[in-house]
Amino acid sequence: MKVLLCALLAAVAVQCFAQSKLPKLQLTDTTLDNGLRVIIAPDHTAPVFAVSVTYNTGSRNEKPGHTGFAHLFEHLMYEGSENVGKGEHMLLVQNYGGSMNGSTNNDQTNYFEELPKNQLDMALFLEADRMHALNVNQFNLDNQRNAVQEERRLRVDNQPYGKSGEELEGLAYDAFPYHHSVIGSMDDLNAASIDDVKEFFRIYYAPNNAVLVVTGDVEPANVLAKVKKYFGAISRQPAPPPVDVTEPEHDKERRKTITDALARLPQVSAAYNTPPGNTPDVHALQVLGLVLSSGRSSRFYEHLVHDKQLAINVFAGVQERRGPSLFRVVAVPRPGVKVEDLEKAIYDEIEAIKKDGITQQELDKVRTQFLRAQIQARSSSQGLANRIGTLTVFYNDPNLINTLYDQVSAVTAEQVKQAAIKYLVSKHRAVVITLPAGRGSAAGAPGMR
Repeated sequence: MKVLLCALLAAVAVQCFAQSKLPKLQLTDTTLDNGLRVIIAPDHTAPVFAVSVTYNTGSRNEKPGHTGFAHLFEHLMYEGSENVGKGEHMLLVQNYGGSMNGSTNNDQTNYFEELPKNQLDMALFLEADRMHALNVNQFNLDNQRNAVQEERRLRVDNQPYGKSGEELEGLAYDAFPYHHSVIGSMDDLNAASIDDVKEFFRIYYAPNNAVLVVTGDVEPANVLAKVKKYFGAISRQPAPPPVDVTEPEHDKERRKTITDALARLPQVSAAYNTPPGNTPDVHALQVLGLVLSSGRSSRFYEHLVHDKQLAINVFAGVQERRGPSLFRVVAVPRPGVKVEDLEKAIYDEIEAIKKDGITQQELDKVRTQFLRAQIQARSSSQGLANRIGTLTVFYNDPNLINTLYDQVSAVTAEQVKQAAIKYLVSKHRAVVITLPAGRGSAAGAPGMR
């Protein structure tokens, strides 16, 4: 009876998947004379809109000795501009019932707000004013430099496993653009001069280095006219220098054991070098990550957490980048379990997929999960605007918002198996074992193949 019920449910899931389609969004794509790219995606579901300005700059654009600049500007952009006082941008958005924020990663920096539909002029004016004439002065630099350093203390230096990620990326990459952390080093932040910061702003915060996305209850022609009004007079700048993210071929596993006074349990963290994002092999690895660790029916949960009780949690998935990406695995052993036993069990699960592949039922489940994720990404104007901006800056293709689901759902079980065989091998792997302070390095696992 149980077998029959499972078969029936699987058949229903396959039928539902076959009938499901992701609605196509209508986009307009215009580039102004000053190089600003404007993407507009109307959606009249609710009387709100979102603006997202994504700059083609992240920590990948920084130079040795000058790290942390991209993230520093995430803070400086709220310090006021020619016609907007310090902190006034945020105050205005909140007073009119909106929300706003910004984010920085290796490959981009973006700023966004969501507001009632009658506040479009205000949102565009605010973004244009700080793109045109941000208040970059010594006082603001010193103030926000201290804020960033305090953020580093909070999120990295004084956080359990906070330094494990930095150590792992330092092992996984030789090329500088991805070798250093987004938040930067204390020494580099202290050394940043006002001239350095002004030059970074001039080059990277220019209209020709940005994508402006407007989504929600708007009319494209009206939006474009207003964008030209507020942004059209901002001068373009010379194109930023190209970034070489070429990663040399790795020929052996890289491994480090560190101690962490704030950690209460060990952690194993591994990263495999993979191709850049939005490539067929990375799509296959995305499917693999979901098979391994998405939900209670995933292999890691069923085998390592539930059945063998080796782990409290295990995560696997692609850390997608414009350049060489990573397939990451992070796990915390159950108390009393040796970290090397958990690590070996993780690799055994990967080897099983390399040997026997994944099942059709697993593939169907992942397709359904990915469809749900794409729908959820469109559930708010703000989330949709940010997603379109990222796809445009990363891959120069805003229409990926419409086609990415088809690409990932077309991945076959054989492609997943072959991607695992090709990339999830020891010579492409970096491993950081984090031990609670006091356990000593003896618990660190030897190299495994």
